[in-house]
Order: sequence, then structure tokens, then C-alpha cells
Amino acid sequence: MSSQLDFLQNSYLFGGNAPYVEELYEAYLDNPGSVPDNWRNYFDQLQHMPATDGREATRDQAHAPIVESFAQRAKANAFVQRGGEPDLAVAMKQVHVQTLIAAYRSLGSRWADLDPLKRQDRPPIPELDPAFYGLTEADLDQTFSATNTNFTSSTTMSLREILKCLRDTYCRSVGAEFMHISDPAIKRWIVERLEPTRSAPEVTAERKRHLLQQLTEAEGLERFLHTKYVGQKRFSLEGGESLIVSMDELVNHGGDSGVQEIIVGMAHRGRLNVLVNIMGKMPGDLFAEFEGKHADGLTDGDVKYHNGFSSDLSTPGGPVHLSLAFNPSHLEIVNPVVEGSVRARQERRGADGHRQVLPVLVHGDAAFAGQGVVMETLNLAETRGYGTGGTVHLVVNNQIGFTTSDPRDTRSTIYCTDVSKMIEAPVFHVNGDDPEAVAFVTRVALDFRMQFGRDVVVDIVCFRKLGHNEQDTPALTQPLMYKRIGVHPGTRKFYSDKLTAQGVLKEGEGDQLVKDYRQYMEDGKRTIEPVLTNYKSKFAIDWSPFLEAKWTDQADTGVPLAELKRLGEKLTQVPDGFTPHQLVSKLLNDRRNMARGELNLDWGMGEHLAFATLVSSGFSVRITGQDSGRGTFTHRHAVLHDQNRERWDDGSYIPLQNVSPGQAPFVVIDSVLSEEAVLGFEYGYSCADPNTLTIWEAQFGDFVNGAQVVIDQFIVSGEAKWGRQSGLTLMLPHGYEGQGPEHSSARIERFLQLCADNNIQAVQPTSASQIFHLLRRQMIRKFRKPLVIFTPKSLLRNKDASSPLSDLAKGRFQPIIGEVDEGVNAANVKRVLVCSGKVYYDLVNGRREREDKTTAIVRVEQLYPFAHKTFETELKKYPKATEVVWVQDEPQNQGPWYYVQHHLYENMSEGQKLGYSGRPASASPAVGYLAKHQEQQKALVEQAFGKFKSFALTK
Repeated sequence: MSSQLDFLQNSYLFGGNAPYVEELYEAYLDNPGSVPDNWRNYFDQLQHMPATDGREATRDQAHAPIVESFAQRAKANAFVQRGGEPDLAVAMKQVHVQTLIAAYRSLGSRWADLDPLKRQDRPPIPELDPAFYGLTEADLDQTFSATNTNFTSSTTMSLREILKCLRDTYCRSVGAEFMHISDPAIKRWIVERLEPTRSAPEVTAERKRHLLQQLTEAEGLERFLHTKYVGQKRFSLEGGESLIVSMDELVNHGGDSGVQEIIVGMAHRGRLNVLVNIMGKMPGDLFAEFEGKHADGLTDGDVKYHNGFSSDLSTPGGPVHLSLAFNPSHLEIVNPVVEGSVRARQERRGADGHRQVLPVLVHGDAAFAGQGVVMETLNLAETRGYGTGGTVHLVVNNQIGFTTSDPRDTRSTIYCTDVSKMIEAPVFHVNGDDPEAVAFVTRVALDFRMQFGRDVVVDIVCFRKLGHNEQDTPALTQPLMYKRIGVHPGTRKFYSDKLTAQGVLKEGEGDQLVKDYRQYMEDGKRTIEPVLTNYKSKFAIDWSPFLEAKWTDQADTGVPLAELKRLGEKLTQVPDGFTPHQLVSKLLNDRRNMARGELNLDWGMGEHLAFATLVSSGFSVRITGQDSGRGTFTHRHAVLHDQNRERWDDGSYIPLQNVSPGQAPFVVIDSVLSEEAVLGFEYGYSCADPNTLTIWEAQFGDFVNGAQVVIDQFIVSGEAKWGRQSGLTLMLPHGYEGQGPEHSSARIERFLQLCADNNIQAVQPTSASQIFHLLRRQMIRKFRKPLVIFTPKSLLRNKDASSPLSDLAKGRFQPIIGEVDEGVNAANVKRVLVCSGKVYYDLVNGRREREDKTTAIVRVEQLYPFAHKTFETELKKYPKATEVVWVQDEPQNQGPWYYVQHHLYENMSEGQKLGYSGRPASASPAVGYLAKHQEQQKALVEQAFGKFKSFALTK
């Protein structure tokens, strides 16, 4: 105590120097060792000084701003300076008041009035009770410092006034969670936005009428559809109509804030409402979909509550383009797709792109907490390769999720939004029955995103009037909840009555708004004005050249030899003073010799020259994956690292960014350890930019199964369902090298099973020249189809898979490669082995060992679309061949066999037999024992050249 007394007696840092002391205390909370010893001792003793009720005072909430200089303490200090003793009791009470303030900022949301159904009492939170800190009824009218609040311009307030302001700000219709954020500046910004207005700013009568109109339109559309299309699923928004208020605020305030594009991702709930009442879709067009009419030009189409839409709206700040992403039933899977689309649009706009293009994701409460892709997408937010300058998340929290009857079964956290705290996003919980509060926190959320470039969450706590869909009976599992819902008048009625009581509306005026909107629906008129029908942004992409093109395998992908050599020299240069690893130095020397034609090109150099020629021609390249910079198998080395500097200290160099003056961008990113979200992101990026070769590379091809939803719902079916073209390229390392079940197969069979209507390209190239021409073909052809490349592992360094430089200067990608051994006389061939991928080289070696001159080997480089004419031409070269044998590394029930046998059979001649050589059927994609792998590999080659006991088919 004596050290504290000495400190008080000698300190001059009281009264007017409160901000300085506040910063010291906050630094102490972060790191006690960062403040001077005398201050640290003082703060330590304050933390453990007994409270007036005999308990030990608890340490303040982490990082909570606390002012240590109060008016009362200033008086005490003056008293000390006159020779008296300091009033430590007064100082301690002030500390307790400040701790109470911090508690409301941290825990006030737990006491907030958020549930429109009022089903649960407020939980006991002792920290929000003044008595917890020893403050009594007698203290309520005592004056305390208020310098670290924003409630008043005065420096002091009574505890009663402080307590009321705290409860008004943090415990009414808004519950704010932000004290988990580590940046003090961000916390101060939020406090300064909430506390001056007590989270309830004044709203003009005109604004109140506008909010009511939004609620009327939201409810009106749902009730119109409910009576006109009885029993049809639409995933009604009734009970959550305030989503429309929030979306309207985002659009209009976004326009004022410099936003020019808003890309929205949302699942089913409220989707039709957003389309009509926010985006301006003609109600008549929606009704036509309910009546079974469909769009022309789509092979399959989709249900109405999955379809996307775009429009241009006029806002006070200028035109805003709205785009609602197409979304399948996999709920949150659209999240990374939206982020990828936003990133592509932002990069088109340059340095201000992140401010001009805004991602908005609308979630359901159960999905936000339950779907793993939510966490994966959040984890992308602050990374260099995937950040979009902050996303506004809106949660339609109907408190019931899907069909769960008990909240304990929906999540393991207090709030459905708790996952967002992993990136320190602030969360604004708000009562959906208070549209003024919904509009307020939406505006704050958007301002936060624009100020700090970070994610932010608005959790609209509401309810679901009907079942999960309109054919459901939720009272079967939630009887008490639906009794409350049954007597709830609805948010629109609730707010209309409130405005009538305030005199904002005349008696019956709210009902007239309902009738007027109903008539709009009857007439099929648009409710949003003005929709800009002739506006087109200069940043919009013209997809028409790609939409009109027809499928072709043909493309002139050769590059003049002189240009290849020039680019090769550029690819092997490093800046002065740059010290590459000795292995990389050798690689660069080898590549220099390849570029000069002195060595055949390996796979990595074939890739590099493809990328270099594309960026030199104006096509951007973006390649991402968990090891894409160097390549999982260290074959690429697109990013070089100075051995004398760390990579974060500008110690890296990317030759492909320096091959030609004015070249297009080349971007290579070592991604986060995610498959699903990253692949979804790259799909979204590719859909927004057809002029970029967008590549996602799996670390091992097997790992693509972690992103199967993206493949099924978007990549292979997006064009058939929605007419969305994508040129996304997947590189999936595939090959049986004895590395076990999870490091062998990219699951070729799964992709081939999904092939139809020329939806994707499935390719397994076997040489450096083939990968060169394939990558160039992907961009040069005037149409965009996803490309799935089953890339090799051992072939990356196999000299047999290398190619002379001249092969890049001429020719094109070959879907089928016929026999190349001039020693095989076609007239003597009795058996034709057909294969794809690495096994080709095993067969060549096996034939060489056997000195077999009667067997031809044909490679299928493009599995889908299958090149029937070319393959038929190859088979006809061997008129005496009676056997056609498909050979594969994969087990019989996997790989291409069940897909390809029908294509082989179709092109065989009368009397020819079709056989299979490969591993037996297996539940696992590969064996785990190296010895067994080698035994199987030897056996399948033996079988390919041996005598077949039986054949699968005979023509």
C-alpha cells in the first residue's frame, strides 16, 4: 500500500491527462511489462484490491478501455498535495464503474431484447449488476467520470444515468459483440457509433414510412404467393421480413458510400422476395415460373428459388449493379463462389476495386453455425490471394434452423454467429421486429466494412411463420414456439400500429398500403423504381463471343520458335544480387538449355512456356493451390526465394511476372489448407473473368474429394442449370506410384460419370508438349468449358515424357496419340492396347523387354469428350488386330474402364474382342503396401501382353 500511496502523492497524471492514462492502462491489459514499473505496480494493486462487499475485484475485460484519471481522483490528489491522505475508496468505486461499463460492452448482448417471440427470460449475468462490484443503491446518484463513454458531452454522470445509457445502448433491440476484437481503434470506432445515439438514432417520419413500405412489400409478396400458388414451395420470408429492410439499406447507403456493384449470395429463404422487392425482377416473370414456364436455351434449368438475377438500380449515390449468384441446395456453398466473383470484379477495377465491389452473404442461422464451408470462407477473408476487402454477412436467424426441435441440437455455441469471431468480425444482433434498429445496424455494418475493410455480421433475430417449406407442419415438433408465432401479428402489423400510435400514419393508412401492393401483384407490375434498363458499366464483361461459339478440339496453339527462345531466356533470369537455392540454380540452368533447344523440355518448362506465351498475348493467369508456387512435387518453381532473405521480406521473385513489357498479370498463390472453399472461390473467379486462365491445383488429386460439392453443384452442372460458363482448370495429380490409398487417384471415374452434354473436358496428358498445347488451347478457343487435367507425378521428371522445343512451335493438342514406334508394322499388329496416362510408359517398357512387334499402343489423352473419329482412324490402321485391350493402373471398378469401354466398342470392327487389363476391383483406390503395389503393377503389364481367359465384349 505504501508504494501506491507514494505514487499517488507524487503523480501529476490526474484530471486533464485522462487519455494518456487510459492508453497506459490499455497497454497494461495487453502486456503488463510494456508500462513503467510504477504504473504497473499501481495497476496490479488496483486489480486485486478488495471490493466494498469483501470480494476481490476482478480483472477488467481484456483490452477494455479504462480511464484511470477521474474527477474524484483528481480531487483526492489535490487533497494529497495539501497534506491529506488519498481517498482510495473513491478511486476504487470509479474503477468498478469503469469495469461495469466494460462488462456491458462485452456482455450486454446477452441481456438484449432480441427475440420477437420473447420465449426466454434474460439469463443471469452477475457482471451486469452494479452489486457485483460492491456498488449499492446509495451509489446510483453519485457522480462518476464519464470520459471514456460517448453518452454525454459532460465529463461526469451519475451512476444511474450511466446504467440507463448502457442498458439502452447494449440491451434493447441491438446486442453488439465487439470486445473480442484485438485492435483498440476498431473497438473505439464501434463505441463511438453506438453510444451517442444509444443504438437508436432519431428517425424521420418520412424514413419510418419508407421502412413500413419495405415491410409491406416483403409481407405482401409472400401472402400473395401463398394464396395464388397454394402448396408450392417458395421458402417464405414471413417472420423475417426485416431482411428486405436490411438489403434496401445496403443498396442505398452502399451507393452513397461509393459502392458500384453488390454481389449477393444467399440460399432459399427469402430469395424470391429479394428478387422482386430489392432487385426489381418483374413479378409477372416470377409468376410465370410458378406456372411452369422456363427459360429457353438451357438443357436442364433449375427450380425458381435457385436461380440468379442481375439488375442495375438507381441510388442517391449513383447506379449500383446488383447480382444474385445462382445457388444450389447446398446452402452455404455459394459463399466462396461469391467471394471469387467479387475478387475478379475488384481486380478489373484496379486499386479502388475493393471499395467499389461489395460482397454480401445472406445466411440461415443453422447453416451459418453448421456448415464447414462457412469457416473455410471466413478464413480466406484476410489472406492476400482471396481477400475482398470485407464481406457484409446478414443472418436470417429464425431460431429454428431446419426442423430441429431443440436449440441444443443446432450448435455448440451461444450464438449462431460465433464462428465469425475467428476473424474478429464484429457482430450486431438485432430484433427483427424493430426495423429501425435493423436499418441502423446495417448502416453501421456497412460503414465498418468501408472503414476497415473487414468482415462484419448482422444477425437479424426473427422467426419463421411457416414450415421449412410450405408443405411442412412445424407444430409437429415445435408446438409451443408455433403457438407464440400463431398469435404474433407480424412485423409489418406490429410496426404499422406503432407508427399509427406515434401519429406518423393516419388510422387505416397502413392497411391501404397492403391493398395497394396487392394490386401491384395482381397487375404483375415491378415494385422497384427506377430499374436502369439501359445502363451498362464500363467494367462489365461481354460474354457474347463465348456464348455463341461451338465446341471444337481444334486450335492453333503453336508459337514461333524465336518467341519460345526469347521467353525461355526471360524465365531463367534472376535479378542482380538474388541468390537462389543451389537446386533451383541447377533447374534454371537446365531450363536455359531447354529454351535453347539443347535439352528436351520437361513438364515444368512446358507449363512455364504455356503461361509465358499466354500472359505475353494478353491473357491473365491465376494459379492457386496448397503448394502451387513450387509445385507439390517441386517441379514448377514459379516463385523463387532468395536464400539470404525471408519470403516476407520481399525475398521472392516470380519470373513469369517479368517476361514481356505490358504483359497480362501472372498470379500464383500458395492457398490456405482448404479444398472446398478455395475451389469454390476459383470457380466464382472464372465465372466473372473469361480472359483469365484460372487454375486450381490439388496438392494430391485425391484431395479434390473434399470439394465434391463444388464439382457436382457448380463445375459440371452450372451451364446446364443456369447457363453459366466457366473456363476453370483443375490440375489433379494422379498416378499409381505406390504411395497408398490417399495419394494415388484423382478419382477419374467420378468425373467421367458426371460427363454429359459437352459440359467439361477430362484430360490426362502424357508429355510436356501436350500440357503446353492444352493450356494454351483452353484460352485461345472462343468458348469456356471447365478443364479437368489429371496431371502426373513420376512423369514430371521422366525423360520419356519430355518434348523437343520444336513440338511447341508446331502442332496442337492431340486428344488421341497413336503408335509412335516405327518398328511396329501395322500390318502385323494383332492386339491394340489402349490406355491413358502414366501406364503408357510402363507398357512401352514392357513391350521393349518382350521385343513384341505385334502389339500397338494407343493413348487416349482426352477422355471426354471422346474423340471418336480420331480413335476410329487409329484402329483402322490395324486390319489384322483381333483384340483391343484397355489397360489402366486403377482398380477395375474405378478409373476410366466402365466409362471408356462403350466408346471403344463403338469404334471396333466386326469380330474384334474387347479386354481389360488392370488391378482387380477394390473398395480402396490403391493398396497401402509398396510390395503389393509393385506386384499388382507387374501383373497388369503381364496381363496386357499375355493370353486373356475371357473378354468383356465381342463386336
